[in-house]
Amino acid sequence: MKGAPAKKSLGQNFLSDRRYLAPILAAAELTPTDAVLEIGPGKGVLTEALAARVGCLAAVELDDRLIEPLRQRFADRPHVHIIHADILAHAPPALIGANLQSPISNLPISQSPNLPISYKVVANLPYYITSAVLRHLLEAAPPPSLAVIMVQWEVAQRICAQPGDLSLLAVSVQFYAEPRLVQRVPAAAFSPRPKVDSAILQLRVRAQPAVDVAPAHFFTVVRAGFSQKRKQLHNSLAAGLGLDKATVQAWLTAAGIDPMRRAETLSLAEWGALCREAPIRVDGAMTGV
Repeated sequence: MKGAPAKKSLGQNFLSDRRYLAPILAAAELTPTDAVLEIGPGKGVLTEALAARVGCLAAVELDDRLIEPLRQRFADRPHVHIIHADILAHAPPALIGANLQSPISNLPISQSPNLPISYKVVANLPYYITSAVLRHLLEAAPPPSLAVIMVQWEVAQRICAQPGDLSLLAVSVQFYAEPRLVQRVPAAAFSPRPKVDSAILQLRVRAQPAVDVAPAHFFTVVRAGFSQKRKQLHNSLAAGLGLDKATVQAWLTAAGIDPMRRAETLSLAEWGALCREAPIRVDGAMTGV
């Protein structure tokens, strides 16, 4: 599908090298009964491949110039729904659920808008909304069971980092999902060509968060821990939570964590231990993604 050029204000980079469709589709582990939410179908290259493999496809596109061409292209496939919307303005399961009742959708009858649904997400995201969309998906009720997302190469590396190199972004994503860096995708695979390479990132969403701690409490403690780069943990927590250093030292000791360590070295399990020993109950929301 030709037509409208990429819109710079929307951060559009259309996937033009079809060789990268196969690893995206493989990572999505698609079946004929899957309900899939595609974010940013663009000109429909990936949409075409998804439509041939799933029972219901809801493709959400913000660019109004692309809506009518997409609807015309998929007019003969009633299980494909082209939705003109901002993904961040709608609950992801609602976008899927609104289309599951279609009589031609090849889906089990148990999946309806009135029942908990299982769905997957496939997305080629503009770099500037990656963090916001990740948060939107992972905090959805329910979240997708699996997401395959094209992100900036460096961002994918950060998300998949291990203790020693962890960031607030990595801890936030790994709390909810198991990330896997599937494949690097060169800038030349897109039109227009971005300045940096991308990566296919698979997120297998956990049935339960990795740590048995209330998310609001967890993320407030983690955010405080990462609030001062390259600072020792006792200093970051004291400053981030407004506590005196003696209280924080005792807190870290009770959790079995050396106060001299830095936030990037803690595992998720250690963050959980730290939260459970917290001298105060704190509130907040998922941050850093």
